Amino acid sequence: MNHRLTTAIVLMAGLLSLGACANTVRGVGADVGNTVDAGEAAAADIVR
Repeated sequence: MNHRLTTAIVLMAGLLSLGACANTVRGVGADVGNTVDAGEAAAADIVR
C-alpha cells in the first residue's frame, strides 16, 4: 500500500511540474512577442 501511495504522489507531482512548465513557456513566448512589437513600434517612431 505504501508503494502505491508513493507512486501516486510522485506521478501527481510530475504532472503538476509539467503543467507549470507549459504555462511558463507560453508566458515567455507572449513576453518575447510583446518585446518584438514594442521594438518595432520604437523603430517606427525613430524613422518618422
